[in-house]
Amino acid sequence: MEPFVVSARKYRPQTFKDVVGQQAITDTLENAIAHNHLAQALLFCGPRGVGKTTCARILAKKINEEGSEGTDEDYAFNIFELDAASNNSVDDIRNLTDQVRIPPQVGNYKVYIIDEVHMLSQSAFNAFLKTLEEPPKHAIFILATTEKHKIIPTILSRCQIFDFKRITVKDAANYLQYIAKEQGIDAEEDALHIIAQKADGAMRDALSIFDRVVSFSGKNLTRKAVTENLNVLDYEVYFKTTDFILENKIPELLLLLNSTLALGFDAHHFIIGLASHFRDLIVCQHQETLSLLEVSEGTKTLYFEQAKKAKKDFYLKALDLANDCDLKYKTSKNQRLLVELTLMKLASIDFDAEKKKPEFIIPATYFKGQPFQKASSYTISDESTVTAPHIEKNTEEVIQTTEIPVKKEIQPSDTPPKPVAKKIELKNLPNRVSGLSISSLKAKKEHQNSKVDHTKMVDLPKEPFEEANMQSLWATFVEKLEDQGKKILAANLQADVPKLKEDYTIWIELPNSTMKKEVEREQSLMLNFLKDELNNHFITLSITVNEEAAKKFAFTPEEKYEKLREKNPALDLLRKEFDLDL
Repeated sequence: MEPFVVSARKYRPQTFKDVVGQQAITDTLENAIAHNHLAQALLFCGPRGVGKTTCARILAKKINEEGSEGTDEDYAFNIFELDAASNNSVDDIRNLTDQVRIPPQVGNYKVYIIDEVHMLSQSAFNAFLKTLEEPPKHAIFILATTEKHKIIPTILSRCQIFDFKRITVKDAANYLQYIAKEQGIDAEEDALHIIAQKADGAMRDALSIFDRVVSFSGKNLTRKAVTENLNVLDYEVYFKTTDFILENKIPELLLLLNSTLALGFDAHHFIIGLASHFRDLIVCQHQETLSLLEVSEGTKTLYFEQAKKAKKDFYLKALDLANDCDLKYKTSKNQRLLVELTLMKLASIDFDAEKKKPEFIIPATYFKGQPFQKASSYTISDESTVTAPHIEKNTEEVIQTTEIPVKKEIQPSDTPPKPVAKKIELKNLPNRVSGLSISSLKAKKEHQNSKVDHTKMVDLPKEPFEEANMQSLWATFVEKLEDQGKKILAANLQADVPKLKEDYTIWIELPNSTMKKEVEREQSLMLNFLKDELNNHFITLSITVNEEAAKKFAFTPEEKYEKLREKNPALDLLRKEFDLDL
């Protein structure tokens, strides 16, 4: 039996045309060789499995080719590969630089491929600098790395840098389709797309996964076999989940989640896949973003059909809820309950129901069939005068007042009151004036005086009380604040004992202005409480700030020690006796 060769080695590209997904770099290297513009130090950087070492080997072979030699010559004597992960010392680099001086026996160039070059030590990099800057004419260095940021800038400045990109799902799936045909394997398009997505842009990983799945399923590669072998949730689960969400079927959703977990899948994996599914549905609703949907053509049809069942706002809200569940999953104490709650919220989204009509205190149906009544038709129980402003549309805008004397009318209980026509007398008032004029200020003052006089006419309770009674109620109010969770305000009110001054004024002294602002902001609640409990609506609050009292607070260990020593001088003796430090 012949030994098995993995696909990553068996189908390793031998020419630049065979390299998958890196056409810009391969074209650049081919043109550089054709026009003799190839640099002597090259840096290939990019993620794993995208063709860095493969392109380095193809380049090393191509620059040594001559017209007389056959294309199957590999020029192994001219290509030196060094793994910097295990050969990262200064001595290894010195041995390399000693070999560089020897010219090639066959071909034109000696090519040195240093893989994982970021693993070299700092001293090894420094020993390599001079040789890399001025190598012999027959030497070319190709450095390959997955972590360019770990290479020192002096090395980067001496190299021509090529950034390899991740291989797209489409390119990887097409290359897998080619390999499946070469091996005589009947592979479904969806199965190859799942393998390409699982590889995450690395062609070597895609080929390794392909070999594993082929060993599991044989010559017939199906989507079901791939999902089972790779422990990937089939997209049919997400289509079914979305249908249940759109139909508001909460019990079916919970049962579907339970059956998914019973298959061995993680709830976090389920919610992440559901969020990606909502993202794909949003992508389907815009013609410009169709290229972002990395699925097969048959699966695209299913996405298009489901995307039409709801509007974009629905899927945006659903995506937001799923993403929020993803963020909270690791910190949740009951992770399954979190996912189930998210599914319930998703199944409860109803954007049509959220567009509620404005609610009125009096429904609009009450006014149907009733004629509109003017202000002059209202009946007032007591004899009074109704005054209403009225503006005439003349050349000069004049404010007038309408006075309507109305007398009380007695109507039968079974009939509504009828309006009584009264004579309307109009009195012209002077024209309006500017808000900054003297007359306006005078009018404002008269208005304020009238308000004060009106307030004095109202009889409010003004029972006397004792200071001790007030302090007891003060403490009761502070306890209520603590029960409500307002710890800061309660602590501020406890900073001083309130005292009763003249004219029912409560005086409190606080150590700083910040505490004063906090108390003033919430003083209305406290005053209302005290007024109701003491039956005295003339209580006022006076707050002062004593900066000297604020300085008495001890914050540092030295200040705390000084305060304790003032209370108990024996602390000094204790500290000296045991030689203690703060």
